[in-house]
Amino acid sequence: MAIDFPAVAIARQILDRFDDYRERFREITNLGRERFEKAQWQEIQEASAARIQLYKICVTEARDALLRQYGEDILLNIECWPQIKNSYIGQIDLRLDDELSETWFNSVFNSLFSHDLISDSCMFVHSTRAALSAHDAPMQIRTYRPEGDLATTLHQISEDYRFVVDYEDQSRDLQRLEKRLRANLPDWVCKDPELCIELYSSRLYRNKGAYILGRIYTQDEQWPLVIPMLNREGLGICMDTVITDEAEVSIIFSFTRSYFMVRVAYPAEFISFLRRILPRKHVSELYTSIGFYKQGKTEFYRALVKHLETTEDKFMMAPGVRGMVMTVFTLPGFNTVFKLIKDRFSPSKMVDRATVIDRYRLVKYVDRVGRLADTQEFADLRFPVAKFEPECLAELLEVAPATVEVQGDEVLIRHCWTERRMTPLNIYLETANEQQIIDALDDYGLAIKQLAAANIFPGDMLLKNFGVTRHGRVVFYDYDEITYLTEINFRRIPEPRYPEDEMSAEPWYSVAPNDVFPEEFPRFLFTDHQLRKQFKELHADLFTAEFWQGLQAAIREGKVIDVFPYKRKGIE
Repeated sequence: MAIDFPAVAIARQILDRFDDYRERFREITNLGRERFEKAQWQEIQEASAARIQLYKICVTEARDALLRQYGEDILLNIECWPQIKNSYIGQIDLRLDDELSETWFNSVFNSLFSHDLISDSCMFVHSTRAALSAHDAPMQIRTYRPEGDLATTLHQISEDYRFVVDYEDQSRDLQRLEKRLRANLPDWVCKDPELCIELYSSRLYRNKGAYILGRIYTQDEQWPLVIPMLNREGLGICMDTVITDEAEVSIIFSFTRSYFMVRVAYPAEFISFLRRILPRKHVSELYTSIGFYKQGKTEFYRALVKHLETTEDKFMMAPGVRGMVMTVFTLPGFNTVFKLIKDRFSPSKMVDRATVIDRYRLVKYVDRVGRLADTQEFADLRFPVAKFEPECLAELLEVAPATVEVQGDEVLIRHCWTERRMTPLNIYLETANEQQIIDALDDYGLAIKQLAAANIFPGDMLLKNFGVTRHGRVVFYDYDEITYLTEINFRRIPEPRYPEDEMSAEPWYSVAPNDVFPEEFPRFLFTDHQLRKQFKELHADLFTAEFWQGLQAAIREGKVIDVFPYKRKGIE
């Protein structure tokens, strides 16, 4: 029997609430230029966190408004939702952000129902939209044809992307950009009469940088093109460098970075443009990189489902030392790990489940400075039992029975986080050559320092809690002890009162819960004496309380310390 209810009106209200979210999202995003010009660095960080929180706030508002107007009898009747979905499909057909509006519909639906009721008849498990194509011609671009005169073209670009704040030294920057561009590209490219430069019309903003983004191409080849711009407070705008290496641009768009602020009229079009420049990046990462992290989560889940349906891969335990708080499994052909909270923690861990959840969620809102792996949080994931290696499923059921349950031929994962899979640093060092070891240890120290500059103290800094990416960057990924740097009390170990003090098993000085003694780091971090020696030669300052106290003082004074997502060799 047909159900008589206002399906069209409910769908319309869901879409109206989506428009409200999009407008509020744009209001935060579109102030990126003004904040950059005014050097409002703290406001930029606050805006970034506010934009992430906005989605959940707006979904909750949409759900509550629907319940007030239509009541539980209609909205919690699952039989109504196929008609609501069908009406919604018709209403979003001509939109330019239709893929985002589908995800929004799913979020509203999930806020009302248990995940047990997810189905394609009631929500968009699979998209009804056309697949993205990297070959679609973007509308919001500027095209330049040097015709052998690269200097004039670069000058025109600098004029087209001017700010209210004047350049510090436009001529100097243009000379440097041209020199680096010629050094980075084959000789014949800059002379090719068919050479074309294609730039997105809006700049991208993140932290203390603005970025001009595009590509440089001929009939046969292409290179990404990124020009980072800095506001040197009181001096003017600086075009810092030019980047044409795909790996370096990929790092700028890394899963370890905060999300960009960029004005986009048509999100899918911009993602298609990014895919031209970064063809190895998955579409889920690209959506996430510009602040549409819920769309990134949707695209990730659809890719995961497709991978399971089209491959023989099975879940297995992730390699590395077993965690004391989290258990981690992975899918060999899918570059992701799945992290679950254990039912019982190691006695040495002084945290509870709620604290661990809070700390993992904290990472979403802080400046990750390229050193914290982004996470996606999922509830009630279901996978076929046949997709698990028996040893993996047995271990998950043993250490996390409150989270993992077998229901017939399915495995229910009640709660987990996903992260990009990396090689644990301790495993990487076991097979690395001498130069790779030095490079990794150096980057490990830099990772700790850059996190500290962003007011993040990792807590447990053991090698096993850091990973090495495909670009060789060292990234922290174990968050159960993460905290703000300014909440830690860094101390020097007091001088012993008597000779016997040094022989005692107990410290001769008081230790409060947040006290940290950097002098103790070497023996805790390195059991291998050679690694300890090499690291100390590279980063001995990390073992002094004064180093950490100096950073704390700068942060408390309101300074936002520079951490660049690209190499700055040769930049004055």
